[in-house]
Amino acid sequence: LVTLARVQMESGRPEDARATAERAVARGAGYGNEVLAQLLLARAANADMVISDLETTAMEVALQRKGAIDEATAVLVVEMAKLQAMTVGGTEDYVVTREFKALATDEQRLNMVRACFLIGAANGSISAEESAVANEIAIELDIDAPTLAGLRAEFKEQMSAIQEMRRMTGAG
Repeated sequence: LVTLARVQMESGRPEDARATAERAVARGAGYGNEVLAQLLLARAANADMVISDLETTAMEVALQRKGAIDEATAVLVVEMAKLQAMTVGGTEDYVVTREFKALATDEQRLNMVRACFLIGAANGSISAEESAVANEIAIELDIDAPTLAGLRAEFKEQMSAIQEMRRMTGAG
């Protein structure tokens, strides 16, 4: 299904690709929160309209690290999530976040936002767009402002604005 949707996108049929992506994600729904989590991470990774190989690998490793999904399944779930992020987005983003929030504990919600920042930092720098999407996801998951500020502080050195400021001033 993932390959079919890619072919549909490349042949100028995004509406067909969207339907195929939705079927692929629905088939992966048996993995529960894992698929929802990957959809959120793909949303964060796609903030700058590009999901890099580094971001893809980071998502695959995160899935396998939990031990519930083998490598081949992790690759499939991540590819489905990437396809969904690139073809659907918008309203679906909110629906996925709402469903994840309903199933997740407070700790899981906090870890999801942290993972969004980690995915953004996969290439060494979190862009303004990636940061904005991670912030948006945090708000949708009801992460309060002080907690979000603490998470952002964990990634201060990877923020592109901080890196650019340091580059311009010759610091760090």
